[in-house]
Amino acid sequence: MEILTCIEPGILDYGERKKPVLIKDHAIIKIKRIGICGTDLHAFEGTQPFFNYPRVLGHELSGELVAFDNAPGFEINESVTFTPYFSCGHCIACRSGNTNCCVSIQVCGVHIDGGMAEYLMVPSHTLLHGEGLSFDELALVEPLAIGAHGIRRAAVTGGEFVLIIGAGPIGLGTMEFAKLRGAKVIALDINEERLNFCREILNVDYTINASSVDVVQQLKDITGGDMPTVVIDATGNLKAINNAFQYLAHGGRYVLIGLQKGDICFSHPEFHKREATLMSSRNATVLDFDYVINSIKKGLITPLKYITHRVKFSEVKRDFTSWLKPENGVIKAMISMDDIY
Repeated sequence: MEILTCIEPGILDYGERKKPVLIKDHAIIKIKRIGICGTDLHAFEGTQPFFNYPRVLGHELSGELVAFDNAPGFEINESVTFTPYFSCGHCIACRSGNTNCCVSIQVCGVHIDGGMAEYLMVPSHTLLHGEGLSFDELALVEPLAIGAHGIRRAAVTGGEFVLIIGAGPIGLGTMEFAKLRGAKVIALDINEERLNFCREILNVDYTINASSVDVVQQLKDITGGDMPTVVIDATGNLKAINNAFQYLAHGGRYVLIGLQKGDICFSHPEFHKREATLMSSRNATVLDFDYVINSIKKGLITPLKYITHRVKFSEVKRDFTSWLKPENGVIKAMISMDDIY
């Protein structure tokens, strides 16, 4: 089968590999769609901290189930997606149900080879029914689950001012799930086109350009002087992460969905006097995936609006670098595998 590998930062190359052979308690998926996410782009740049090379990228995936062992309720040729975080099942995190942050987690496309391939074998217990969703929609469930998990971590309640920093795909999904909780959402980004998307497509309550000199004052004006009770970073940018501590209300919660390699630095007195909570939000759980799928089925969110670029598998190597350039307006690039079957 054909695969696409990130050989080292900045270098992608097509190659061939034997098709997977089914083993006990696993399933084989014929890949149909691959979404490109920030993790893939950061891996290509060399800035993803949990990454090593060479690696077949791809974890936002959907396809047809072509073989399985021990997957009761599933049928051959049905449309599926899966949770791409393979956990050990017995560490302290797994024993408490937090399989998303397993001590020895293997994330598909990060720690182990992912789905930029014709076929992928996954543990059977990670399979999720397609529930009538399209392949495009199913490939978008995983990034949306990241945002849903972050909102659940933050315990967002109705009426709260929630500041979400970063209007990329993860941030946009996070905004949608915050709105579903009844929050008043504030989007902060340096890209005016993405802020326009927040206003015009997502109907976000407030938007602020992060390059403004008066961000703090704008937040005070919006919140009646209180500042946001929830701040969520979806940028993975160190400067943005460190800078956002000043945006947090007293008694507030700061959730880091974005990830970067450096050290977080902030004023202890400023953080302490707020009795603030700082937490990370890593991956997502089956509960989050189910919530996202049900939200799409009910029409509460329509993820296809995120797709701005579509390419064939044979075009990925050619186009990948262009997706890193803000001027190209990429929100979500979606790869179709139809050209290789």
